[in-house]
Amino acid sequence: MKEIVFTERAPKPIGPYSQAVKVGNTVYVSGQIPIDPVTNEIVKGGIEEQTRRVMENLRNVLEASGTSLENVVMAFVYLKDLRDFQKYNEVYASYFKERSPARVTVQVSALPRDALVEIAVIATV
Repeated sequence: MKEIVFTERAPKPIGPYSQAVKVGNTVYVSGQIPIDPVTNEIVKGGIEEQTRRVMENLRNVLEASGTSLENVVMAFVYLKDLRDFQKYNEVYASYFKERSPARVTVQVSALPRDALVEIAVIATV
C-alpha cells in the first residue's frame, strides 16, 4: 500500500506531487531544491549553501518517513552547472561518510525557482 509522507520540516510541495511516497520498505523522495521550509525562499549563497539546504530537506523528509540518509540507496542529482561539481560533491560527501549510495549527476539547463541543485533519493526503511 502507498503511504504519502509529509513534514513541516521540509518545503511544502510547489506542485502536484508529494514530498515522499513510502511503499513497503522503500521510500521515494521527490526532488528537493534549496528552499528554506520556514521562509519558503531559496537560500542565499552559492552551491555549497544550496547543497546543504537540499541535504537537510532530504534528511527531514527521510526522518518523517521512518528512515535516514544512512539508508539512501540511490541519489539523482541535477546541477545547473557541472563546473560546480567539486564544491557540491564536497558538501554531499559530508552527509555520506560511510556506505555512499549509488548516484547519477547530470547538468540541466534550468531548475525550479532558478536553484543551482536538485536532489531526489530512494531509501530503504
